[in-house]
Amino acid sequence: MNTSEIIALLPYQEPFLFVDGIDAISEHGVTGHYTFRKDAFFYRGHFKGNPLTPGVILTECMAQIGLVCLGIYLMKDEIQDDQQPQIALTSHQMDFYLPVLPGEKVTVKSDKDVFRFNKLKCKVRMYNTNEELVARGLISGMLKI
Repeated sequence: MNTSEIIALLPYQEPFLFVDGIDAISEHGVTGHYTFRKDAFFYRGHFKGNPLTPGVILTECMAQIGLVCLGIYLMKDEIQDDQQPQIALTSHQMDFYLPVLPGEKVTVKSDKDVFRFNKLKCKVRMYNTNEELVARGLISGMLKI
């Protein structure tokens, strides 16, 4: 399964798709990227005159790349042509260090911690283009084909 096939299987679409590409993927982890569009809907109200990417959106981006893309890759042998994977985020713990501005590109790196009984737990990190740590944490979820 190539990276464009993984992205096509994501259960998201615009304006809630936060994956532009997958740079590397293996059974141990994934690295991917996303550029936050300057006209994204959430910047209109967060914050007045000083738009910043909300932490919940950063968490979602990290979950889509670091958990869902990796989960689809790990379950690739079970996915049939007409099946759409289902994913439920079960928990997350996140620390934020730097803001992400409109138009900014981020890279998400995720390392598999546990994958057992279709439950995936990953250590995720987000970096800006200067390779500064933006956020990090643990994200877990259940995957169903």
